[in-house]
Amino acid sequence: MRRGELNAPEHTDSCHLDIAANRGARKYSRTEMLLRVLWSVGRWVFMISPRPAFAFRAWWLRRFGAKIGRDVHIYPSANIYMPWNLVVGNESAIGEDVLIYNLGKVEIGDRATVSHRAHLCAGTHDYECASLPLLKLPILVGNQAWVCADAFIGPGVALGEGCVTGARAVVTKDAPAWTVLAGNPARTVKKRVLREHV
Repeated sequence: MRRGELNAPEHTDSCHLDIAANRGARKYSRTEMLLRVLWSVGRWVFMISPRPAFAFRAWWLRRFGAKIGRDVHIYPSANIYMPWNLVVGNESAIGEDVLIYNLGKVEIGDRATVSHRAHLCAGTHDYECASLPLLKLPILVGNQAWVCADAFIGPGVALGEGCVTGARAVVTKDAPAWTVLAGNPARTVKKRVLREHV
C-alpha cells in the first residue's frame, strides 16, 4: 500500500465526516449542562472523602440525582461521569478507579460488584452518519453480577443476573444469566454455579 492510500475514500470523492455539524449539535439539555458544571465541583468532594466514608459518598451522589441503595460501597477514586444517570442496588460495590461513562443510564443491580479499573461505557457515536451523532445507550449489570478488573462493558449491553465478566474482557453484546465470560471479544466459557457457604 502506497502512502496516501490509507485515507482514500472507498465510495465517492464526497465521503467526508461533517465535524462542524457534530460540534454544532446540541448533545445535552440546559439542565444537564448545569448539572455537569455543578458536578465538576462536587466530584472533588467525592474524591477527597476518606476511603471508609461509603455512606457519605452514597449520600453525596444522591444529592446529584443518583439512586443508590443501602449498604453500597463506592470508592473515592471511582470516576462517575453523570451521577443523575446512575442507579445502584443494595449491597453492591464500585471499586477503585472504575470509570462509569454514563451518558446513558447505567443500572447496577443488588449485590453486584464492579471491580477496579473496569470501564462501563454508555456513550458512543453513530460512525455510519457523517455528523457522528452522539448515542447514549444504557447499560445494565444484573443482580449478583461481577464485572472483574479492567473489563470493558460497551454501550447498550445488559449483563444477566449472576453473570461474571472476566478480567480485561471486552463485552459488546448482552450476556446470559449465571455465565462466565472471558476474552476480547468476550464469549461464554462456562456456567457459574454457586456453592453453599462454608
